Amino acid sequence: MKVLVSGSSGFIGRALLPALEAAGHEPLHLVRGPAEYEDDISWDIAAGRLEPESLRGIDAVVHLAGAGIGDHRWTDEYKREILDSRVRSTKLLVRALTAMDVPPAVLVSGSAIGFYGDRGDEELTEDSARGAGFLANVVRAWETAAAPAAAAGIRTVYLRSGLVLAPKGGTLGQLLPLFKLGLGGPLGNGRQWWSWIALDDEVRAIVHAIETTMIEGPLNATAPQPVTNGEFTKALGRALHRPTFLRTPAPALAAVLGGERAHELVLASQRVVPRALERSGFVFEFPTVADVMPALRGRPRT
Repeated sequence: MKVLVSGSSGFIGRALLPALEAAGHEPLHLVRGPAEYEDDISWDIAAGRLEPESLRGIDAVVHLAGAGIGDHRWTDEYKREILDSRVRSTKLLVRALTAMDVPPAVLVSGSAIGFYGDRGDEELTEDSARGAGFLANVVRAWETAAAPAAAAGIRTVYLRSGLVLAPKGGTLGQLLPLFKLGLGGPLGNGRQWWSWIALDDEVRAIVHAIETTMIEGPLNATAPQPVTNGEFTKALGRALHRPTFLRTPAPALAAVLGGERAHELVLASQRVVPRALERSGFVFEFPTVADVMPALRGRPRT
């Protein structure tokens, strides 16, 4: 299949392209600015420009574009950018897809487990209700912007990704240097649930969602065994042979990250399980933190 990918230069997008090729698909890149290569398709989100004719022959779309939620302090201006970058790009893309004479069979649209908000020890599946908070509101608007694709008959998947783990990039890429120096430890009280997924499983889940027609609607892209932040911290410390007793209190995190950003990104408790992936027959390569830690150190599992 010809698979169009937005956000292909991002953390997940860069890993997805070779995974698509390995699965026998032909990835194409949705790029800002002029198309420089044969596999580029140009769009201009600010101008609202994406010609449906340029998408002719596309079989599937993976939409990952959006401003990073962990890259900057959450000023009012940047919060607007987080929201607008997702909603405006999704509306533009869906408008073009639904205007095509022959639209693609499937749209996998980026989303996040931020949808569920801070939920303590409650187990959260795709059927769980939306929670409260800035990210929950962003995800609701983001998924709503993609909904017209489903109404037009395009199989639409809302990819609710958890904390994506890889040695470089993402949240863990920021934590690893501290842990390697022996400066890692629990964040806040450490009892909040972290729902994570290895980057390799994330991209495999995306390919699986493209290929598996039974997957539609919300899809939790998380490993089947979430852990508390304290358990995650201990596992990472053991893998790196480093101490993990330097707890970072919640007020210190709020001072560094900003209160709202600290709460929603690292202190909120989200015990999310991937029921839809499991029902579809997806097999995780890294189902537990014990499985993924050797890979985070750059070493194969034994």
